[in-house]
Amino acid sequence: MHDVVTETETTAGFRIVPANEAPFGDVEAVFGTKGDPAHCWCQWYKIPGSDWRSVGDEQLRGRLEAQLHEAGAGPGLLAYDGETPVGWCAVEPRSHLIRLPHTRIVAGGTPNPDFSDDSIWSVSCFVVPRAHRKRGVGQALAVAAVEFAAANGARIVEGYAVDPNARSKTPANELFPGTVSMFESAGFCEVARPKEDRAIMQLVVGE
Repeated sequence: MHDVVTETETTAGFRIVPANEAPFGDVEAVFGTKGDPAHCWCQWYKIPGSDWRSVGDEQLRGRLEAQLHEAGAGPGLLAYDGETPVGWCAVEPRSHLIRLPHTRIVAGGTPNPDFSDDSIWSVSCFVVPRAHRKRGVGQALAVAAVEFAAANGARIVEGYAVDPNARSKTPANELFPGTVSMFESAGFCEVARPKEDRAIMQLVVGE
């Protein structure tokens, strides 16, 4: 079951769709060819750390494309401003992210340590190209991610937010997990603070 979030359902007027229903060229346009997104393709949490260095950019890109063609709800959402793709948000069952249990911030912070529970979904990454930042794209994606997860069977939605207020300076490339304020505006509450500048955010959406 996929729920498409339309322009009228987002606070910033963006159209948001499941990325597996969008042309892969639009996903490529958001990830770009330079910077961290083009060297990750939202695969960081899906590949064991021991194997990460052996997988090149083209393979990472191919893995995401293949995941978008698999059956099921898909691994993320794509935001549009008109016909222009302007952002990506990774949202899927936490059990798909095999590296999370080995990530100290998450494993040591989540109040729900059963990483095999398919009813707990993760919002793990946001990608907004520089030209489209500071327009509320990430905020709209966070709201849509909750709706999408709930419509596809999630009981809890979890994020791993950065708190820029707890740092002297936070480069833009370190904000990919989303910020505390972004999650709070989407209805999440802080449930743990494993590091001074990182918070586990959760929203209960089902029983």
